[in-house]
Amino acid sequence: MPTQTVSVLGGGSFGTVIANIVAGNGYKVNFWMRNQDRVDEVNRSHENPHYLPGYRLDDNVTATADIEQAVSGSRLVFVAVPSAYFRSVVKQMLPALTADTILVSTTKGIEAGSFLLMSQVMREEAPTARIGVLSGPNLAGEIAARSLAGTVVASADDQVRDRVRDVLKSEYFRVYTNDDMFGVELGGSLKNIYAIIAGLASAMGMGQNTNGMLITRSLTEMARLGRELGADPMTFLGLSGVGDLIVTCSSSLSRNFRVGFALGQGKSLAEAVAETGQVAEGVNTLKLVKEKADELGIYMPLASGLYQIVYEEKPVSQVISALMLGEGALDVEYEAHRSKTLT
Repeated sequence: MPTQTVSVLGGGSFGTVIANIVAGNGYKVNFWMRNQDRVDEVNRSHENPHYLPGYRLDDNVTATADIEQAVSGSRLVFVAVPSAYFRSVVKQMLPALTADTILVSTTKGIEAGSFLLMSQVMREEAPTARIGVLSGPNLAGEIAARSLAGTVVASADDQVRDRVRDVLKSEYFRVYTNDDMFGVELGGSLKNIYAIIAGLASAMGMGQNTNGMLITRSLTEMARLGRELGADPMTFLGLSGVGDLIVTCSSSLSRNFRVGFALGQGKSLAEAVAETGQVAEGVNTLKLVKEKADELGIYMPLASGLYQIVYEEKPVSQVISALMLGEGALDVEYEAHRSKTLT
């Protein structure tokens, strides 16, 4: 039986590790990158030095700058590009796709102007496609080091879930499944906001008590918004919710955490973003979520407070004081909401 082809679109750190895991499982991987010089470098050195220096790529990984060539003949395509470019990349690949190709988004972001998640963007552009999303506490550097990690593939199509799990599972990368695609994807997008807050708090010298409070209150805000938008709030208690939230709020490997840390050191947003050297999705997601929360009347004090710091340039101390002295709230809202529903 000929070797099956899988495509990975996006030459960043997460796209790189996904491509390598798949290739290590015996599949031929077409790895699409925009920049021809980087394509040549990857094919020559079997390494992506700009994002993961020293990480050896399997010989089954072949880089290309031709997107149609990358997806031609593939039955499974992972799209791992920033949300700002996601729609245009999907449009570019469509002419070369076959009818039964599975499309999987790994992008944790929300499209500006539409408030659509990436799976919804794919559905608009490819209405008959079989679609899934991949999300979880997946710091690429740790996966590259083969530290044990888990991820979630979500789709309404059980064949999509099974296919992705079979292609990705390995002795160090465990793949779980979920049918709440919207909740899984939303959790992965929202946690980026709170990672910025955690980084900011860390730079200010706040301790583990603060981090614990931030994580749990962040989770409440995520579930509150998710419930209003149609997600199952219990999904946020899984890997793609609290699992991802804990990691990104506790690790300097997170781009969003690093942006927050720089802000906490008194740097401007532009300086903080430039310092990371990579796209921090949380910066754009923050603005979109704040606008949506205001539109729907959803109480999200942490997101609103960060918005005031980032976009309205309010003093951090003033915002923190307002948050600590704000109105009281239930510690755990899941059961309270359930009880109201039952009665």
